[in-house]
This record gives sequence, C-alpha cells and structure tokens, in this order.
Amino acid sequence: MHLAVVACGERLEETITMLKSAIIFSIRPLQFHIFAEDQLHDSFKGILDSWSFLQTFNYSLYPITFPSENALEWKKLFKPCASQRLFLPLILKEVDSLLYVDTDILFLRPVDDIWSLLKKFNSTQIAAMAPEHEEPRIGWYNRFARHPYYGKTGVNSGVMLMNMTRMRRKYFKNDMTTVRLRWGDMLMPLLKKYKLNITWGDQDLLNIIFFHNPESLFVFPCQWNYRPDHCIYGSNCQEAEEEGIFILHGNRGVYHDDKQPAFRAIYEALRNCSFKDDNIRSLLKPLELELQKTVHTYCGKIYKIFIKQLTKSIQDRYDRPPKER
Repeated sequence: MHLAVVACGERLEETITMLKSAIIFSIRPLQFHIFAEDQLHDSFKGILDSWSFLQTFNYSLYPITFPSENALEWKKLFKPCASQRLFLPLILKEVDSLLYVDTDILFLRPVDDIWSLLKKFNSTQIAAMAPEHEEPRIGWYNRFARHPYYGKTGVNSGVMLMNMTRMRRKYFKNDMTTVRLRWGDMLMPLLKKYKLNITWGDQDLLNIIFFHNPESLFVFPCQWNYRPDHCIYGSNCQEAEEEGIFILHGNRGVYHDDKQPAFRAIYEALRNCSFKDDNIRSLLKPLELELQKTVHTYCGKIYKIFIKQLTKSIQDRYDRPPKER
C-alpha cells in the first residue's frame, strides 16, 4: 500500500504522527513516499530508521520537485510545496495506485480499509475524495468560488486515493481547448487560466478538473476525511455519527491551538504513544478523560464519535489473540 505526503516548513512532527497512526493500525505492509524540503530529510531519516525494527514499512525520501520550466510559478501557488501533489502521477511513474494525505491527517483505522475502496472504482473512476462540505449553508465553494468546482459543495483533497495508471492514461475534458489533454499537459494551462481566481491552490485545480470530468471521481463519505467543519457549527457528518470517524483531518491548525480541543486531544495521544502493544492499549482511557473535558465545544459534545472507530481498531489489532488477527 503506497502512501504519499508532502512536508515543508514546520510540519515534521505532524507528518511523523500521521505516519505513526498509519503504522499502528495497518495490517499489510506500507510504502511511504515522503516529499520534503531538504532541511527536513535528516530528521525524517533519523526517526524512520529508528522504527525499522517494526519491519512493517519501507520509505523513500524525495526533494520537492516541479517541472523545471515553471518551477517558480508552481512553488508560489499555495502553501509551500502543496502543489507538489499534482505531479505525483508524473514523478512516481512506477507506482500503480497511491493514497495521498495532507500532513495533518490521522488514521483511526487501518490504511487497508481506505485502500480497499480502489476495488470499488468503476471503469471510468481514477481518483477518490470526500465532499468539501456536507451542509451547503456553510459551504465555501458554493458561496464564494470564482471557478468551476465538483458537485454541490466541491471536494476536499486532504485525503485523495488515486489509480495513477488510469490518471496517466486518461485524456481529460477541459475548458481551455476543444482537444482532450493528458494530466501532465493540462496542469500549467489550467494554472495560467485560473491563477487569479483560485484561493486553495491545488485543491481548486482538482475541483476544476473533476467538474469537467465528473465520471472520473469516486466520492467517499465524510468519515474518511473528518474536519472541524463537520462539527464546529453542530454535527453534520451523519456517517461519522453512526460509525465513528475513520480518518481525522485537523486542518485550520487545530492540533496546535486551543480552538478545537477534541482534535488536539486525539493528536497528542497518538503523538505521545509508542509502538509497544501495552502503550497502544492503554491510550484509550486517558484519552476519553481528556475528551470529556472538551464537552463545552460543539465538537467535544459528540466526542464519542472521535473514539468509536479508534477503540474498535485497537481492539481488533491489539486485543485479539494473534491467530484471530
């Protein structure tokens, strides 16, 4: 299972915590593709090499790379390096399928489970994402966007599952030419056309692409990409209410401030936990106590959805006898 992340600036600790959450719950081996600014490489190597005793993952470290002719323009597009992800199908030519995640993602169930959604793609689908919003009244794209976007409220690209073989093969409909274009030929004309109208960088470009090619997108439910927007104005992700949160996405910097203490509590519990089975098992009780202190917030009021799937993942992976796993 191939997992890619792009880390720049102050994102080392966040990225390491995300990778740790992937390792803790996953069943099949993982291959990490880490694109990072040069000054972070030694730190990544030191930490990941110290985990090699686990024998459950391999990793490759890459510099931030853009097509040379427009490198500066791409680098300025959004937060440093965020547009790197658009080029993954062109850089990782030997990789068939890939799960891309932002650094502020935490897995609360095995990566195997989202990976298995690849098998649900129909013959035209090449990638999968979750909607940007469940509630159009608080949606960003449908109220403010100055460019086309997918569906009713757009999609969020923080968790993106890709069949890159299909992405590389496909010729995409677009609004720049009557001719269909391949992925690599479409990106720069798209940026040039919409440069002044995009706010969220590469996520906006992906929305434009899938607006014109809706048959190519598989949409998965909000519990696979659960963000503060799903609870800060009251709970609006029904699937998470029923089954719990599968993947937590702490955007808006919520792991590092006091605005959404429920998100921060999950982050700190996973950040501080080691790989010892007992340590992982004993994570739940103190975490629940921390979450109970957050009930004065909208997200904290429904704190049980934050640990519902997490509890099940820990029980499935660490409480059953090895033969049953």
